[in-house]
Amino acid sequence: MERKRRISGYWSADAGISGGGGGRRAPRLLDEVRRCLRLRHYSLRTEAVYLAWVKRFIRANHRRHPRDMGGREVEAFLSQLAVRGQVAASTQNQALSALLFLYREVLKQDLPWMEQVVRAKRPLKVPSVLSVDEVRRLLAAMDGRAWLMASLIYGSGMRLMECLRLRVKDVDFARGEITVREGKGARDRRTVLPASLGPALQREIERVRALHAADLREGFGRVWLPFALERKYPNAATEPGWQYLFPSEQRSIDPRGGVERRHHLDDQVLSRGMKQAARRIGLAKPVGAHTLRHSFATHLLEAGYDIRTIQELLGHKDVATTQIYTHVLNRGGGGVLSPLDRRP
Repeated sequence: MERKRRISGYWSADAGISGGGGGRRAPRLLDEVRRCLRLRHYSLRTEAVYLAWVKRFIRANHRRHPRDMGGREVEAFLSQLAVRGQVAASTQNQALSALLFLYREVLKQDLPWMEQVVRAKRPLKVPSVLSVDEVRRLLAAMDGRAWLMASLIYGSGMRLMECLRLRVKDVDFARGEITVREGKGARDRRTVLPASLGPALQREIERVRALHAADLREGFGRVWLPFALERKYPNAATEPGWQYLFPSEQRSIDPRGGVERRHHLDDQVLSRGMKQAARRIGLAKPVGAHTLRHSFATHLLEAGYDIRTIQELLGHKDVATTQIYTHVLNRGGGGVLSPLDRRP
């Protein structure tokens, strides 16, 4: 208990008493980090990750306040992650982003050393891709909502969280398209809606409507809305169109406002379903939601679709990102025929 109290007191920073007005304590450091993240509309996942890195940085430096540290401590921390922790370059860059946010946005310190911190260079990796037959076998070994989500990701090229955050209104059966809201980089886009999934999605929407009606009868049914939409459209949160396409089985407390509501499914539902299916069919390749997205892009390239079209469907800002899938098509070191396979 004493240790918990000491840590809690430390998080309140060494600011002591705020100036004026009855000796009110200054905001705790982590609370201020959380406030700044929410003010800038960062996702809850990013919020949890950034807070975890801030805590880890402080603990690695014997609980000194970040205001008393600088570039030397940040460099040492990142080096320790790479050398001792042997983390990937993307993980190291994630830690750096969290610390730069802490110093720039929370502590309001724009110091010269910030520009000198070097980000780890991410190696160029060829994505893991399944063949068309492997995708079919994998999906055949799945069922229920996990099968529907996996099929939708492979059929549309969406990212996992883009799929989970879909609202009922974002599925347009008449036009055969899906509208992805607030994708990576806060950009909206449209992608293809697989016609073969129409009946299954219609059944899922009917299930969502029944679940939503039950929530309303019990005095709930207000879904979370982004930004100020709930104030601008007071009744939108209870409308069927705004409900998640893949809602959670249970209601939970929203950490943003303490309101009990129904959120979307946890991403582990799909992850577990795919891993179990891969084991059942004896698939040795690593599989995940992003594997299906990679397979979507590669199979479209194999079918002869233009790379710019695929770029738009995937939501890539730069076509260079999409071009990595051309490496997957180059079989055998640039598509050459091995001399071992050449007939005399």
